Amino acid sequence: MRLNRVGGLACLLAGGLLCAVSAWAGPVLDRVQSSKVVRVCVWPDYYGITYRNPRTQQLGGLDIDLAQALASDQGWRVEFVDSSFPSLVADVLGDRCDVAMFAIGMLPQRMQQLKFTRPYLSSDIYAIATRSSSVVRQWADIDQPGVVVGVQAGTFMEPVMAAYLKQAKLVSIKPPLTRERELEAGRIDVFMTDYPYSRRLLDNADWANLISSPTPFHVLPYGHVVRPGDDAWLKLVDEFVGRVQRDGRLDQMAKRHGLSRIVVRN
Repeated sequence: MRLNRVGGLACLLAGGLLCAVSAWAGPVLDRVQSSKVVRVCVWPDYYGITYRNPRTQQLGGLDIDLAQALASDQGWRVEFVDSSFPSLVADVLGDRCDVAMFAIGMLPQRMQQLKFTRPYLSSDIYAIATRSSSVVRQWADIDQPGVVVGVQAGTFMEPVMAAYLKQAKLVSIKPPLTRERELEAGRIDVFMTDYPYSRRLLDNADWANLISSPTPFHVLPYGHVVRPGDDAWLKLVDEFVGRVQRDGRLDQMAKRHGLSRIVVRN
């Protein structure tokens, strides 16, 4: 971390707390404060989190609200950058965005490459089958010979299910294919998802059957992500998460998007 000499002088004159932070800013925080623009990576197909409405093309969801609150708290403007779980590491390390905010599971392999804030959500893995399925009707039906299990490529469900399944076949689904279409077409028997994405099916598909494990299966905390090398920037984003946990904004936003069940409170 380096000393910003010009910013430091301005801070001495102004004597403000925000200036004290920027005096020791790293390269990301320097740039964001200078431009007043924060670039936020989102996955625009994440219902309830960072979802682009196909009719209006408007982004909505919990992390869209949180990104706008982060910017508002600092007097910045948000610029959203389309990303995905498969491209997450490359997008963040490649400087396509300043922070990734789309309910990113805190997997060990991600934590080796990226820096996470404190968790703000936590979800187990759920299964989605069709209501008419005669193959998968309960959790015990999933890992059986002949069953084809779908996961979204690049999500944390992929390595978890690869390790768990002993008899069923695992299929990683990549865009433009979707888990829902593969299920409806009969090419998979069931797919695995988290709680936020399950809301999309329950809210919009009367054919969907949500199946939960009878005991916790693989509960994972979610955080926001920045690239290594700028502790001041990580500290600012992490403190923002703590602030919205304490002041009630996270609860209010989560309730608006049907996600109160998985909120991590301070």
